[in-house]
Amino acid sequence: MAYFEWGPDLEIDHGLIDADHRQLVELVNELHTATSQGQGQEVVASVMERLITYTRQHFAREEQGMEAAAFPGLAAHREKHRAITAQLQALADRQAAGSITVASQLSSLLRDWLSLHIRRSDRELVAFLKAKKRAS
Repeated sequence: MAYFEWGPDLEIDHGLIDADHRQLVELVNELHTATSQGQGQEVVASVMERLITYTRQHFAREEQGMEAAAFPGLAAHREKHRAITAQLQALADRQAAGSITVASQLSSLLRDWLSLHIRRSDRELVAFLKAKKRAS
């Protein structure tokens, strides 16, 4: 069983956002697997770099979609994105400085944050888009 299981409760759009979220979940699982096999330090820098890069790309795509839809919660959503990006960068900095606890902290942080963010914040966007579609 994977560390972070993808399920129907995480589905947002059955499209690009879900594909991005699935990729992030896969990266979290990759990191956790390596860590649980004692290889965390060998792979953490590489996985962390990919996670940070992909997370930033995903946030940019998501925010562009929100802007295009005139989503009123964009500013608050963007702030949540900036906060997690700062946390990821802080972990990357700690890892680069030689911390040996970063891999497990990164796995937990991303699993918990993604799970809550998708189920709460991203669902707000879905509700807005559905209401907008019904109104038009």
